[in-house]
Amino acid sequence: MMNKETAFITGAASGIGRATARRLAEDGFRIVLIDRDRALVDDAMAEFLRNGYEAAAHAADVRDRAAIAAAFGAEARIDVMVNAAGIGPMRAFHEITDEDFREVVDVNLLGTFVCCQEAAKRMRTGGRIITISSRAALGAGNFAHYVASKAGVIGLTRAMAIDLRRAGISVNSIAPGFTDTGMTRQLSPEQHAAASALEPSGQPADPSEIANAIAFFASPRTSFVTGQTLFVDGGKSLGGQGV
Repeated sequence: MMNKETAFITGAASGIGRATARRLAEDGFRIVLIDRDRALVDDAMAEFLRNGYEAAAHAADVRDRAAIAAAFGAEARIDVMVNAAGIGPMRAFHEITDEDFREVVDVNLLGTFVCCQEAAKRMRTGGRIITISSRAALGAGNFAHYVASKAGVIGLTRAMAIDLRRAGISVNSIAPGFTDTGMTRQLSPEQHAAASALEPSGQPADPSEIANAIAFFASPRTSFVTGQTLFVDGGKSLGGQGV
């Protein structure tokens, strides 16, 4: 439908991205799923069609501007851009190579910039951009490259909010705490259990809990909020026990 608001979601085939796509579809958005994993994005698309949601899917890497521009160009409108694509392999500081650092920054920060810039070109007044930073932007052991990329996302969010406010486009960020996703499941069982034990609740967030916060910024009713970072971490960033 031409009049139905459309939400683009990167990293939409799994984890926070897929949970967000489900939540926004439930809220009545047409969903455009973007993920570099063709098999997974096709699987997500099949799920959405089974559930009767309006959706389209594209296999594209967020670092590939031409592919991202083509995905955006295939739709009549873009109202919401959710940047959920990201990587974060654990590495001890002395073991991080230049290639490791560059890849994480390219996906998490450059990829976010590319998608946001291409989205903003096509958005009308009232558009909403949501980036995904991380509580780890405040600091985390054995993730220096990831921490740097996510701190950069917060800075980029604020800069974009300033540059785009006259166009009537809001830009905000969600900073999840430790969340049970495919990415965090790449940790060893011992590492995953240790990270979970540091959470105030003693367990990671479910991706749907992060998606609910993203839906707040995706709503046209919150478009006056811009340049903000919302920590969704069960209170861990407040300090105290478990930090």
